[in-house]
Amino acid sequence: MKKDIHPEYIDAEITCACGSTVKTRSTVAKMHVNLCSACHPFFTGSAKLVDTEGRVDRFNKRYGKK
Repeated sequence: MKKDIHPEYIDAEITCACGSTVKTRSTVAKMHVNLCSACHPFFTGSAKLVDTEGRVDRFNKRYGKK
């Protein structure tokens, strides 16, 4: 690596809006995010698949087993 052209790589703390914190290394010392794996619906299991207007049933009726 060339000298004096790269940013300093330091310890960093990422804070989520839910209060969860993660310690890592980065070129930025502190970061704030809106969602993390502790509060995101996909990772917590609270996400729900909504079948609007019976699209899955309509697809299965057209292309499903006959």
